[in-house]
Amino acid sequence: MKLNEIQLENDYFEFDEKFYHKINPTPLNNPHLISYNKLMFDEIGLDYEEAKNEDFIKFINGDKLLSGSLPYAKAYAGHQFGYFVPQLGDGRAINLGKIGPWHLQTKGAGLTRYSRQGDGRAVLRSSIREYIISEAMYALDIPTTRVLALIGSTHPVTRYYGVKETAAIVLRMSPSWVRIGTFEYFARQKNAKVNLTQLANYVIKNSYAYLIDDKNKYEKMYYEMVDKTAILMAKWQAYGFMHGVMNTDNFSMAGLSIDYGPFAFIDYFNINQICNHTDSEGQYSFNNQPYVARWNLEVLANSLKEICEVEKLHEYLKTYFHVQEKEYLTLMTRRLGLDISKSNDSYADLIISLLKALQTSKTDYNQFFYELTKCKNSDEIRKVIDISIYRQALNIWLEDYIKAREEENRDFTQVQNSMKKVNPKYVIKNYMLQEAIDKAEEGDFSLVNDLLNIAQNPYGEHKEYERYSKATPLEFSNVKLSCSS
Repeated sequence: MKLNEIQLENDYFEFDEKFYHKINPTPLNNPHLISYNKLMFDEIGLDYEEAKNEDFIKFINGDKLLSGSLPYAKAYAGHQFGYFVPQLGDGRAINLGKIGPWHLQTKGAGLTRYSRQGDGRAVLRSSIREYIISEAMYALDIPTTRVLALIGSTHPVTRYYGVKETAAIVLRMSPSWVRIGTFEYFARQKNAKVNLTQLANYVIKNSYAYLIDDKNKYEKMYYEMVDKTAILMAKWQAYGFMHGVMNTDNFSMAGLSIDYGPFAFIDYFNINQICNHTDSEGQYSFNNQPYVARWNLEVLANSLKEICEVEKLHEYLKTYFHVQEKEYLTLMTRRLGLDISKSNDSYADLIISLLKALQTSKTDYNQFFYELTKCKNSDEIRKVIDISIYRQALNIWLEDYIKAREEENRDFTQVQNSMKKVNPKYVIKNYMLQEAIDKAEEGDFSLVNDLLNIAQNPYGEHKEYERYSKATPLEFSNVKLSCSS
């Protein structure tokens, strides 16, 4: 399919205009293509050759609107670090329309009604980070928004301390951009019941279509959201992912990871790691993430009280930790090559003791699982200790692990094959992204595209970048990032 053959649909204008702002993007100066994502080109049936067309850059930049496109920004509210902000919204993101199940949105596309003191722009460094991590998450089977393409420019922007940077735009794709904060906003307007009913119907149509004719569809939409969020948190925790800004306006009603800011995959394991340097109290620390998500779901329940029996929602929310912990235990036992059906309770204890040992031993979290995956016998398992800086605690744990493997008495080759499906050789770390950013700021986008390939193929071999499969260099480990983008 050619770009000009795309027909976009708009399904948000059924709402009152106070819930959105129709506005065209504001193009960047001298835009140029940095990268495009062939996987999502395939998803929507777009020919690769179209990426070489000047019209494609104009489309991302907002100079060219596709047939049917009526750009707009959405209003929403949100709890940010626990404090309610009554009006937020797409302050630099503009929705272009929908193709199939995918809503297209350009991030960094200019000022909207909801920009507040912002400039409506996204800088190159943060745009590269979101572009690559979206695909890395997808390849690890962690629910996420996706990306179609990334453009840069000579457009100047100023961030902290007056530093001059250049602006970029990421074209993001998602089955839904509705957030918990969207429901908070609708619930606080006049005619809240009518508004919430309309919004809930919209979310169900987009994300839970099998509930459309269910007489208890609004409650069940919430139940689905609880389950999806619990599973999402389990996957974040199992792979050591930290979001950094778990505000309610950053929580997708489709149960996806969205709005990548100061994110990180844990380097040397620290259960209380904070990746956002503005999070001085550690509210969104790695260990707190499942608890924050549950709190956000409680906020959602209270926002739905006009259209749901809120007591039922609160009652169902009690199942959240059961779902989250069960999924987490399943994922972790798979990563360890163990059979959860053999010993549920003792394996939970083994996982808890592993986390303590990893922290004490100063071990790179995801590298540890990959090194275990390579082991062909118990003696090789014992040698995994070589990747740790302090070894005593992990050495003791490895003996307990070997004992568990021996009690299961499963073939090592069979276990290896199973572990290879869940333990990637490559996990995208912030120091890798920074290397790509540094090159990109000098006009070299080769590493952006190479990292995209690694992100999309984390279980493969990338000989040129073998060093990325090793532990993060100490000087770059567990660095905190800012929200500035």
